[in-house]
Amino acid sequence: MTITTGTQRNAAMQAHEIAVTPPTVRTDDPVSKAVQLMVVNRLPGLVVVDDADRPIAVLPETQVLRLTILESYRDDPALVRTVDEIHADLFWHGPGKLTVGDCLPSPVAKPATVAPEATLLEVATVMANKRSPLIAVVDRNGRLTGAVTLERLLTSLAVAGPND
Repeated sequence: MTITTGTQRNAAMQAHEIAVTPPTVRTDDPVSKAVQLMVVNRLPGLVVVDDADRPIAVLPETQVLRLTILESYRDDPALVRTVDEIHADLFWHGPGKLTVGDCLPSPVAKPATVAPEATLLEVATVMANKRSPLIAVVDRNGRLTGAVTLERLLTSLAVAGPND
């Protein structure tokens, strides 16, 4: 996307321009911390980093939710209807001992990342291909510099308009 002002034509909008500075988690952090960070910051997921602040995974909120539901309920949704209302609301207390690492698939997939100078088309393509609502923006050393959420991407595209 290119932003045009009068007759002057600016460079295409880049990932670093719409990226946010996201809170991060590590694999040994409790899931409760991850959920709290997602809710407070209104994020669709979190970037999981190593000790050098390099992204090792993107943890979408749907993955956390999935792991809070007993496998027997996930395998047989009809079974869920047999649980009374009081007990149905207690499922959320289950992840108390889980860590972020417990929520990651094994083997951990390479996180969805882009360079700071990636265009919005590049960001959108990576996001769509990885089916990730959050893309990590990394520098040349692989360190996290920010993240682009699906909401930020769509907002930026909508504000710019189809003719830009």
